[in-house]
Amino acid sequence: MPELPEVEVVRRGLERWTAGRTVAEVEVLHPRAVRRHPAGGEDFAARLRGQRFEGARRRGKYLWLPLADTGTAVLGHLGMSGQLLVQPHDAPDEKHLRIRVRFDDEAGTELRFVDQRTFGGLSLHDQSPDGLPDVIAHIARDPLDPEFDDAAFQAALRLRRTTIKRALLDQSLISGVGNIYADEALWRSRLHYDRPTATLTRPRSAELLGHVRDVMNAALAAGGTSFDSLYVNVNGESGYFDRSLDAYGREDEPCRRCGTPMRRRAWMNRSSYFCPRCQRPPRVVTV
Repeated sequence: MPELPEVEVVRRGLERWTAGRTVAEVEVLHPRAVRRHPAGGEDFAARLRGQRFEGARRRGKYLWLPLADTGTAVLGHLGMSGQLLVQPHDAPDEKHLRIRVRFDDEAGTELRFVDQRTFGGLSLHDQSPDGLPDVIAHIARDPLDPEFDDAAFQAALRLRRTTIKRALLDQSLISGVGNIYADEALWRSRLHYDRPTATLTRPRSAELLGHVRDVMNAALAAGGTSFDSLYVNVNGESGYFDRSLDAYGREDEPCRRCGTPMRRRAWMNRSSYFCPRCQRPPRVVTV
């Protein structure tokens, strides 16, 4: 599942290639790709025709394209395998092409939504007063947002009766952090994923937040993390931050700090990777 750095890489590409362009035609080639747009594919296409895209925006793992002067936006759900690609008109159609957006200009490129597993899609929504699509208005700011409130996050963290990794993945508390970067930040912080949030001091929570930002910025610089060919930017290029991961996916490999074999544990239908020496489990696990 794409996390904040991957979605931000896509956002930057969309900003460059779609901002200011007017939609000439939309083809919806698979109904599941617009299933979050209740009125269906024909309505989705008709309402986009003739509209001009503003700059691409993102909050956490959510990406959207506001439409100029309408108060609405196209929200992109990448799901497990969704790709937003900018391709030349004459490029062969991808096998799993779901939506095509052509523009009313001479740039010679079009926007394509490609999704092998059809878990993602595009949908049109009204925007809330602060510019978010209404269906994601409850999503918290992400740690790279200049307006993210560190003190409020630290206070909320201590009040939650939960564990630290659950809190990092709570999109109403902090957005954009997924399984991969949570494990990376916890490894850097020497914190076990089941550590109760109430036991974190303000300095420790500040340190953790700093590591979350550091790992995300490092991933952004590397173009995101790619484990297969499904995650790419708008030009079809894969990120390579997976080569720099310290925790995620490194079961039985030596910890880069102490040499102890890394471990993997099943966690909430996912996996958590950690060093049993550097990230010792709490004596009592609370939920």
